Amino acid sequence: MARTARIARKTLESDVLVELDLDGTGVATVDTGVPFYDHMLSQIGKHAGFDLNVRTRGDLHIDAHHTVEDTSIAFGTALREALGDKVGIRRFGDATVPLDEALALAVVDLSGRPYCVHVEPDLVGLIGTYDTTLTRHIFESITSSARIALHVRVLSGRNAHHVVEAQFKAVARALRDAVALDARVAGIPSTKGVL
Repeated sequence: MARTARIARKTLESDVLVELDLDGTGVATVDTGVPFYDHMLSQIGKHAGFDLNVRTRGDLHIDAHHTVEDTSIAFGTALREALGDKVGIRRFGDATVPLDEALALAVVDLSGRPYCVHVEPDLVGLIGTYDTTLTRHIFESITSSARIALHVRVLSGRNAHHVVEAQFKAVARALRDAVALDARVAGIPSTKGVL
């Protein structure tokens, strides 16, 4: 059974299309109009091993907030839909990823219960046109719509680009492990019998 999803989400602020294949090869095509965010979503596709196609047209004449938020919501929804009933998945994943001086830790539980903990140092306000305060909001939006628990913690780092990118790579690697099918898992990986 294909673990794929196609989510189209249209509001007065944005028009988003996300296509996701959890069992892909890491090919990502991303165009949101926010170049650094495109780069970060591409990191998720590549390092999670997901095939990911994202196209967003948003109200960038205002700022990037709605575009980034709505894309993150659609990505989280696609993740939830592609996981289906979650039979046979590992459920948990974690990764610690360095990027030069930056070091980020991500831990995920595909629990069905949304909760996000995000800890990072204060950063400069912008990376290109990307507002660095959006990073937490991206992970909160993905967490909420995917209905997962996600902890992201920056352990060290000075360069804003490195700090943010290390987080996305760590989340990608944690997701890669959590969504993986495990032959030792019979049914739903929960004593509750549901995730």
